Amino acid sequence: QVQLVESGGGLVQAGGSLRLSCAASGRTFSRYSMGWFRQAPGKEREFVTAIAWSGGNPVYADSVKERFTISRDNAKNTVYLQMNSLKPEDTAVYYCAAVFLRLSTDYRQYDYWGQGTQVTVSS
Repeated sequence: QVQLVESGGGLVQAGGSLRLSCAASGRTFSRYSMGWFRQAPGKEREFVTAIAWSGGNPVYADSVKERFTISRDNAKNTVYLQMNSLKPEDTAVYYCAAVFLRLSTDYRQYDYWGQGTQVTVSS
């Protein structure tokens, strides 16, 4: 039983930065690997990044590597997505998701999802 709530989305100019947060309920948060996905209008859900329960060896989609950074603070039951050098192509609804123990890049493997937060990057 995990509930996730994203925040931090908004409108930003190309080249700017945003930090998304995902607050989780449940006392077993540290047992879940956490991922960020995004979905633009008319497109399929896309993997962005994920981090293991240990906090090590994060995985990034090629499209965001070296620009986005995922991190987690298990003491605060929170995972973050720092987004730098944003591009208009990053515009999407961003979703936080949790999968028990083992990290995955496949959205179909995730057990819990947040409601999403809109990120819009203007040119």
